[in-house]
Amino acid sequence: MSIGCVILAGGEGKRMMSERPKVLCGVLKKPMLGWVLDTAMSFGFDEIGVVTGYKSELTEEYLQTRSGNISTFYQEKRLGTGDAVKQALELISGVDCVCVLCGDAPFIDKETLRGSLEFHKSSGAGVTVITAKLDDPTGYGRIIRDGDRFTAIREQKDCSPEEAKICEVNSGAYWFNSKALISALPKLTTNNANGEFYLTDCVQIIGSAAAFTSENPDIVLGANTRRGLLELNEKARQKVFERLMDEGVSFITTDGIIIGADVKIGCDTLILPNTVILGKTKIGKGCEIGANSHIEDCVIGDNVTLDNVKACEAVIEDNVKIGPFAQLRPGTTIRKGVKIGDFVEIKNSDIGENTAVAHLTYLGDSDVGRGVNFGCGCVTANYDGVNKFRTEIGDHAFIGCNTNLIAPVKIGENATTGAGSTITREVPPNSLAVERSQTRIIENWQKNFKRKKK
Repeated sequence: MSIGCVILAGGEGKRMMSERPKVLCGVLKKPMLGWVLDTAMSFGFDEIGVVTGYKSELTEEYLQTRSGNISTFYQEKRLGTGDAVKQALELISGVDCVCVLCGDAPFIDKETLRGSLEFHKSSGAGVTVITAKLDDPTGYGRIIRDGDRFTAIREQKDCSPEEAKICEVNSGAYWFNSKALISALPKLTTNNANGEFYLTDCVQIIGSAAAFTSENPDIVLGANTRRGLLELNEKARQKVFERLMDEGVSFITTDGIIIGADVKIGCDTLILPNTVILGKTKIGKGCEIGANSHIEDCVIGDNVTLDNVKACEAVIEDNVKIGPFAQLRPGTTIRKGVKIGDFVEIKNSDIGENTAVAHLTYLGDSDVGRGVNFGCGCVTANYDGVNKFRTEIGDHAFIGCNTNLIAPVKIGENATTGAGSTITREVPPNSLAVERSQTRIIENWQKNFKRKKK
């Protein structure tokens, strides 16, 4: 049986007070739509489609950053969820069974999808509503049952006093037999207070309906306001902490710590306060990350210490110590045993094993060998205003304090540059390069007299 997924992502979300589509609002700095897509893609649907609407160009721009085959369908006028699903008829007609998900309900999970699909197939129903039980169901459509038999969805405003006490609610996610859905969609009407086509009406039209109760009550959670979005972020943040602690990660406190849902961290690693770790970052075992570090899309080995470090799209191998106040920019690789001190910036460079970059140094577009030592204040001048060039430094070279290496330039193995030198040509192995102008002393300089008099 072929299965497809239609994700509804066309809403404006006026109460968000945003110039972007609601589904692009972030939870742990990942769009809500991204959370739903990740679940859908990992579940293994044969076809995935996203229905766009408000500022669809922004949603499609985000979808272009995603891997995988994702179709898009445009809802020109926002006429309700039923009308939105109509736009994806091409996808629906090409599969046997279709799941409809909300792009602004980020906590849908694979286990719920798997269990509900099995239930849908075994029940023989034309439509299966995915439900959840909440302590406070206020605002959600209630699931009406006659014994164990699902009979209807009752919106909050239409509930009787007894129905309002029901804690089982509609999550907004469904499984449909495609033929049944295609037959029901043309029968939808706008005979309601909002004048819209409601997908929930398909339940009554199809008739053969079932309801599957998820064990995860958070699948119903969404956000219509910034306050609601903050609550989603806090919920997601706590979920990540719980997962990581179960996997052996330690926290002294979680104050100021934000860790993305896709981050992987090894056991016995300690995350210190005010640290942000995002993207597809992977951190090894026995590390100490923070305090006050910002790590994004990095791969970090075992036994690494990062203190007040900002790193993006970098690779850090085992037994490295960096910081405080260091920055690793994209394209940087730090090899095993490297030590990087305070106020160091490294960009698009490969730093060899056991090299020391003590402090106040910039290395850009550089290939540095093993066991190299940089004194204070060194710079690889990689940009001439038009083009960027690389610097090569051989194993065990010694770069003296305040050395400027004007790329393209090569420093040989075991070579030394004298402090204060500006190196503009190749330095052979096992040699000392001193490139300074001759000292000139001008006595009784008038400026000094003026300063003294003032």
